[in-house]
Amino acid sequence: MSGTDRRLFARPLTKEAFAPFGDVIETDDAVQFPINGGTTTRFHDLAHVDVATEGGRPLISIFRGQAFAFPVEIRMMERHPLGSQAFLPLQPAPFLIVVAPDRDGQPGDPQAFLAAPGQGVNYARNVWHHPLVSLSQTTDFVVVDRGGEQPNLEEKPYPAPYSVLADR
Repeated sequence: MSGTDRRLFARPLTKEAFAPFGDVIETDDAVQFPINGGTTTRFHDLAHVDVATEGGRPLISIFRGQAFAFPVEIRMMERHPLGSQAFLPLQPAPFLIVVAPDRDGQPGDPQAFLAAPGQGVNYARNVWHHPLVSLSQTTDFVVVDRGGEQPNLEEKPYPAPYSVLADR
């Protein structure tokens, strides 16, 4: 991405492309085995939940994301220095994931991914990401993140917005 071109194109979410930022949560290629007398399939250990730093504890919440349409403007990023944060949609709807590497305590150039229905993500601890962006419909997400006494949110604006488009 050049310094003047602030357009991003969302690409499909894959485990390999997203690995520097966390885990893709999906059943494809997951370790699986039958439980409950064979009536249920367990898709095992799909993400690394990292919330114990400084006495943290896991929280399970539901976030309801209002629908956005492309192009989506990215003006800021956030990160959680003390814990991971997982998003699992409760409806089979796509959503947008925008992440960035750390550049001396600031978010670097962002990358955009489009989650397919049935995929979730787990942002690793301290990874810059954009807040929730539902697409096409209001969507509920189960969110697994960290609770505790210490602040666990850092937000930073970009000097100029990026525009995310669906694809090339």
